[in-house]
Amino acid sequence: MKTDAGFDWPGLMRAGLQGLGLTPDQFWALTPAELLMMLGEGQGPAPMGRAGLEALAARFPDTTRSPEGET
Repeated sequence: MKTDAGFDWPGLMRAGLQGLGLTPDQFWALTPAELLMMLGEGQGPAPMGRAGLEALAARFPDTTRSPEGET
C-alpha cells in the first residue's frame, strides 16, 4: 500500500527497523533518499538515455519480413 507521495511507509519502516536494525530515532532521522540508498535502491547502471536508445535503434533497426523472407 503506497501512501504519502508514493512511499510505502509501513514497508519502509519494516525494512529499516527490522531489516537494517535501525532504532526508531535513526529511522526517522533519515531522509527517504538516504533510506532508499541504504536499502540498495538506485544501485546499478543508470537508465538508458535518449542518445543510448537512438544508438541502439540505429544498430538494430526494426524491420518487417515478408512471407518470402524479404525485408
